[in-house]
Amino acid sequence: MELTRAAISAVFLLVALGLSSAKVEEENPEFWRSQARRTLQSSLDRKLNTNVAKNILFFLGDGMGITTFTAARILKGQLQNHTGEETVMTMDTFPNLGLAKTYSVDFQIADSAATATAYLCGVKTNLNTVGVSAAARNGICKSQKGNEVTSILKWAKAAGKSVGIVTTTRVQHATPATTYAHSASRKWYCDADMPEGAKRDGCTDISSQLLKNTDIDVIIGGGRKYMTPRGTKDPEYPRDYSSRGKRKDGRNLIDEWKRMKAGKVAHYVWNKNDFSAVDPKTTDYLMALFEPGDLRFEAERDPNMDPSIVETTEKAIRILQKNPKGFFLLVEGGRIDQAHHAGRAYMALHETVAFDYAIAKGLELTKEHETLTIVMADHSHPVTFNGYPFRGQSILGKSPLWATDFKPYTTLMYGNGPGHKIINGTRPDIRDVNTKTKDYVQLAAVPTESATHSGEDVVVLARGPMAHLFQGVQEQNYIAHAMAYAACVGADQRHCQMQTESPVVHTTFISDHNSVGAARYSTNLLSSLLGLLLALTVLM
Repeated sequence: MELTRAAISAVFLLVALGLSSAKVEEENPEFWRSQARRTLQSSLDRKLNTNVAKNILFFLGDGMGITTFTAARILKGQLQNHTGEETVMTMDTFPNLGLAKTYSVDFQIADSAATATAYLCGVKTNLNTVGVSAAARNGICKSQKGNEVTSILKWAKAAGKSVGIVTTTRVQHATPATTYAHSASRKWYCDADMPEGAKRDGCTDISSQLLKNTDIDVIIGGGRKYMTPRGTKDPEYPRDYSSRGKRKDGRNLIDEWKRMKAGKVAHYVWNKNDFSAVDPKTTDYLMALFEPGDLRFEAERDPNMDPSIVETTEKAIRILQKNPKGFFLLVEGGRIDQAHHAGRAYMALHETVAFDYAIAKGLELTKEHETLTIVMADHSHPVTFNGYPFRGQSILGKSPLWATDFKPYTTLMYGNGPGHKIINGTRPDIRDVNTKTKDYVQLAAVPTESATHSGEDVVVLARGPMAHLFQGVQEQNYIAHAMAYAACVGADQRHCQMQTESPVVHTTFISDHNSVGAARYSTNLLSSLLGLLLALTVLM
């Protein structure tokens, strides 16, 4: 009974707080009608952009499913002292969107290697394989031979464009690796990671392919230890043995890269100061590896040592856009996925917010009439957005309506992962636990060492030349072909052949800003109160 009374008191307190800051705009039907009319008119006024895409700016949020997308929107607004739900993300302003099916040839739920091969190479494949068709088998070197497939980055380079990869993971990780490598195993980062049989059969590691397969103008991410001989001290962490070089073959791929670029203005950097000193106007090539492995999470990044994804995206674009034939750039928010694997929603959402700011920077630095910008996820995660939280309540907080075991639960939870904490059929009491910290691990229904991926479709957002091609529900491998068609790279040149001179039309997708309806509203709260009191009465 005391617990029930306390819950009722808490509800009344929440209502009182909500009423004190209530605004009336959203209670007026005309507010919503006028908003809808503006959005409708912007849609009616939009003209198709049928230009040939000079540039392709491809943003990949690894693991950024719809739940992550929505939750990050709310967090972004709440970090700006808004309620959050009405926040307009940069991603929200893309006028064209569709869905992509993410299954691989052999699994209902895919990994980042199989999905990257689909949306970058235009061919669906098997789990854990990079840049090869489904005729290749995971970990079997011999099956790789003759089944290699190339990526849109290579197609763009062959067309004379400059190309680059920016990631928050190691540059040898599944997504960036698929732009340049062919490997029967995504885990063959360097030769030390490969079985001796694979080496004897002629397969090479992903790091060595970074130098050999395609002439990439800009390479930014982590992964220093895969590039240097075993035991080589890391320049940033000389006393950390796990950060030292891993290569058994004695090769220093960083030095090899420098020699390969003789006669060009090529910079290798590993820290923020040297990175900032790189002048895009005079730079032909840039390799920036800021960590031995993956980069630090945005919430833990040292801004004096490592640039943000916004800064790396800007530097890459400024270097690549000097090419009069245009560029292709992959920008991956790769640690969204890794945070979800660890069951850490705080980290995943902050990574997504940073990713959204990078997208904004990309749009700022390019022109929409000549740049096709794509934003999508490769797959989703089993994170749920649940309960009945009040408008404006922290996305990292707890539902005000407790469960039938008389304990609260968080708005965000996982279907599986390291957050499984049920002991003897009882879950922990989190009334006195701060769930909004970066280290909090959300409760998971099923115990697994790492949260798995999930298999629902992912959203594909587009703006710029031929952005209207990205609509409907498509197979994931369609994305590469649609991008290539828009830019006239690769085998399908029909768009160039059919292109005629026409005036360039600049269009804008109009959305309401964060300031609109930025507080809780009395009618919603009172309705919620009635529902909560009814539920509590039943519990009594």
